[in-house]
Amino acid sequence: MTGFEELAKQTALYPKEAPLAVKTSKNSLLIGLPKEVSLQESRIALTPEAVAILVRNGHNVIVEKGAGEGAKFADNEYSEAGAQIAYSPKEVYDANLILKIEPLLDGEFEHVKPNSTVISALNLPALERTFFEKLNAKNITAIGYEYIEDQAGGLPVIRSMSEIAGSTVMLIAGEYLSNVDNGRGIILGGITGIPPTKVVMLGAGTVNEYAIRTALGMGADVKVFDKYLYKLQRLKYAVGMHIYTSIIDSDTLAEAIERADVVIGAMRAEDGLSPVVVTEEMVSRMKPDSIIIDVAIDQGGNFETSRMTTHKNPTFRHHDVLHYCVPNIAARVSRTASMALSNIFLPFLLETGTTGGIEEMMYANRWFMKGVYAHKGTLTNAYIARKFNMRFKDLELLLAARF
Repeated sequence: MTGFEELAKQTALYPKEAPLAVKTSKNSLLIGLPKEVSLQESRIALTPEAVAILVRNGHNVIVEKGAGEGAKFADNEYSEAGAQIAYSPKEVYDANLILKIEPLLDGEFEHVKPNSTVISALNLPALERTFFEKLNAKNITAIGYEYIEDQAGGLPVIRSMSEIAGSTVMLIAGEYLSNVDNGRGIILGGITGIPPTKVVMLGAGTVNEYAIRTALGMGADVKVFDKYLYKLQRLKYAVGMHIYTSIIDSDTLAEAIERADVVIGAMRAEDGLSPVVVTEEMVSRMKPDSIIIDVAIDQGGNFETSRMTTHKNPTFRHHDVLHYCVPNIAARVSRTASMALSNIFLPFLLETGTTGGIEEMMYANRWFMKGVYAHKGTLTNAYIARKFNMRFKDLELLLAARF
């Protein structure tokens, strides 16, 4: 070492790396991204790119080790984006705002802090009264994906996941129609000289809009049923092709299902549980080895014979009809689904920080207010309260008392 180097070292003349300046404010959010412990759930709500933008805007993000692995996002991608990597769930749940996919499980309730905010899916049919009692006991503000609206009155998370489910559902049908899982051994669609596969779709919403595009591209014979004529008209306009549509009528629907190779249920609940439109008797008359895919199973399902399954054991047989009833179909393509969720939540989180916090955001944005079903120890969703015989209070009244 030269004399100058020794002098520089002693007098602190060596240049040092300066940390990148990050603006912070009193409205900075502390966001926790826990690793999902629910069976077969591989999505994460924010990508590393979204985390980098949040950090640049003065927010702090804690990501549990391995939280993004299911969606093929590595821990080092999050750390390089500016997130803190936590090595235990407790560290993540120290955050005031928890952003996850599935509802809190019993073990996660032990870690979540009182008075924090949790944003996740609700999956109401899979929950019991004790879940909401635990939320209230910890004064948690809970926001359900299913209820969040945008300024146009749409449901952005539901639509995004429905687009993915619709694009995926026909691929699932094609897989199980083949011999792979002891199916009928037929191709989804049709070829020259052979009649096309018959597909019946229940519901004229986003799932079936995207499923129809795939099915028609494969050459399938598609019939769509819904309760409302205006939805069928809108669907035909969106698809841009002639398709068979019908109002749900017991005789017409029963006949179509009896002849179908694939039946897809995607009629969502208007308030609460999805409508059951296909009875067990109708299922019993279906062709052997035909397929039912109940996309609405997370809200109860459209088939009387449906019961919830998982990605590990996705199917069961009833009346010799194969049932596929996985509630989180989008998790089959977890990276795409995670990117879609991130695109929705990033602008919301940035606006929340600018507005001044979750409560201020709720007060200022009525569209966002629709997603809140529990607020600091009080249920705010009338349907949930009636279903579980619990007390509730209108969220606007609760907020008005605070502001």
